[in-house]
Amino acid sequence: MEASYKSESESEAWPGTQRPGTGTVSAAVREHLRKLCLREFPCGAGSWNKSRFLPQTWRTWREVVPKEEDVVSPGEETVEDLLGLVRSPHSPWALPNDSNAEDSFLRELAIRNPLMITDTFFYSYFRSLRVVDKEVTLVDKDLLKFLKLEELVLSANRIKEVDATNLPPTLKVLELYGNEISSMECLCAHPPASLQHLGLGHNKLLGPLESLYVTADHWPNLVSLDLGFNDLTDLQSMVASLRTLRHLRLLVLQGNPLALVPYYRGLTIDSLAQLCVLDDITVSPNEKHLFRGLSLNGDLLAQEAQFVVTIGNIRGVLDTSVLDPEPGPEGPFVAYSYYVTYDFVRDEEGEADEDTGELAEIVKPSPSSELLVEESPEEVGEDVIKDIVGGITEEVEGSLESEVEESGESELSVISGPSTVLQTPRASAEELAKLRLRIDPRLCPSPGTVLFNTTHKPWAEVIPCGYEMQHSLRDLVPLKAFLLAGTTVTIVEEKVGCTSAPVPVPIGPSPMGQEWKVPKKKKELPKELRQDPPILQVLGRGLVILEPLLAGEPLVSTVCNFGTVRTLTSDRLTLARDSKKIKKVAKKEKPKAVNPIYESDYHPEPLTVEVQIQLNQCRSAEEALRMFAV
Repeated sequence: MEASYKSESESEAWPGTQRPGTGTVSAAVREHLRKLCLREFPCGAGSWNKSRFLPQTWRTWREVVPKEEDVVSPGEETVEDLLGLVRSPHSPWALPNDSNAEDSFLRELAIRNPLMITDTFFYSYFRSLRVVDKEVTLVDKDLLKFLKLEELVLSANRIKEVDATNLPPTLKVLELYGNEISSMECLCAHPPASLQHLGLGHNKLLGPLESLYVTADHWPNLVSLDLGFNDLTDLQSMVASLRTLRHLRLLVLQGNPLALVPYYRGLTIDSLAQLCVLDDITVSPNEKHLFRGLSLNGDLLAQEAQFVVTIGNIRGVLDTSVLDPEPGPEGPFVAYSYYVTYDFVRDEEGEADEDTGELAEIVKPSPSSELLVEESPEEVGEDVIKDIVGGITEEVEGSLESEVEESGESELSVISGPSTVLQTPRASAEELAKLRLRIDPRLCPSPGTVLFNTTHKPWAEVIPCGYEMQHSLRDLVPLKAFLLAGTTVTIVEEKVGCTSAPVPVPIGPSPMGQEWKVPKKKKELPKELRQDPPILQVLGRGLVILEPLLAGEPLVSTVCNFGTVRTLTSDRLTLARDSKKIKKVAKKEKPKAVNPIYESDYHPEPLTVEVQIQLNQCRSAEEALRMFAV
């Protein structure tokens, strides 16, 4: 049951607040009180309790004498009955589920003594106001009427600026979590002098100047400060300002880019000797001892974050080679290899001027192919081709790291490892735009990131990647956005085929105008192996959540599960092929029996890959100075 809750006196005390949705704090409070129905049945005064609350001019001397609770006029309700209506969860007048203890107290007060529900009572009664997720945009001056207000919670609204002159001077707690505040400057114009806790987490604080607004000149009595999950980057300036807050005991800075540097916790603890809790973790005496003296050299430490990406084993890969027909004398000879790609944020400060890649030839695959393909930027060397001819699949030697990046001029560059690469001149922007149309978008990094991949490995039941890469980044604001978005991990199968063809023999005396012919058939013809463009197929692709690294966790370790891709037919073919290899190796020895695969017992292993991403953190002042001193 809802009804308007207003009177002439209240309208004067709350100017402009009778219209819900105006975006002010006072309007939100007014709307909340209206929903409580403090002057409607069963609250307030009315026909249901008129004998108890008649106007003073109507009363006789007999009516002033207190009556027994069980003696009421016909058609009226007792206090207990009215209280039962607001207390019972099944009552139509029950409070909403999100109501608090104060709401319940006001409802019962409006039943016991409705004459107390006046503007003067409200302004002197409330010591705490919680206006959460009410689309508030303005902190208006009507808050100054709350003479005893000590706690003001305005979280999850749309506040961009706060006029500090409208904040009651009695405030001790101010929470503005989850708003759109981009600077603390507005709060410092006239801050409440007695404020002890300030919560500004999950806002948009950005820039080195924010450290100027967290000094004792503005907050002399501050005990607790929460600036978590903003975009603050200058750790040294921030701790230098926080050092002036002599009463500060609890501090939250996690979620900011500055908290990603390896020495963040150590430098903060050593700079703020009086601090008891940092990021909801108690500061231990052992920590203070290990990082003692680090703040003396804080200005000499490089501001960069370091991550170590480790990719372990791949399991559950379908052995595609057993589905191909046997090659003839002239081929085609096919080799398969497998690798994992992931994207990581590009460090604009450290890599903006680097340009070491060459554009490799990208050829459009045959239209008959049913695979999802991308033309690979690399060619397989002669050693690999010899292995294909000999029927042996060896591990591709050499470490391979390729990155595909997009620059402002819409250029595509490919960085390849020690394998043989077919190089071509730098293409024009128009040509590159045409090439991108033929690239599987799932194998391209998102804007602002770089693609990395592990070494190509042949098929096996368990494919060990053995990959480890350290990423050092100085541009911390884009790094925070990347961690919130996560990285995409992809398992790729590369198919490389080649065929043998006769070698043309030049004839004619003139080197400049040679004629070519193909020799007639003989017992042995000179031949060369011609390699087809590699064909790539995405076997599995998934997102790895990295937000825990931003929230203070040092490690994200997961096994990406892409579901089952193997089939009973393929596994039987693989088993038959392996049995033949065992017989060839055993020769005269008795071959070992291989158990057949029955459909009733067939439970294929899903396609998975082990991924681990660790945020480097220094454990002592000595380690921090050794690694990051500039």
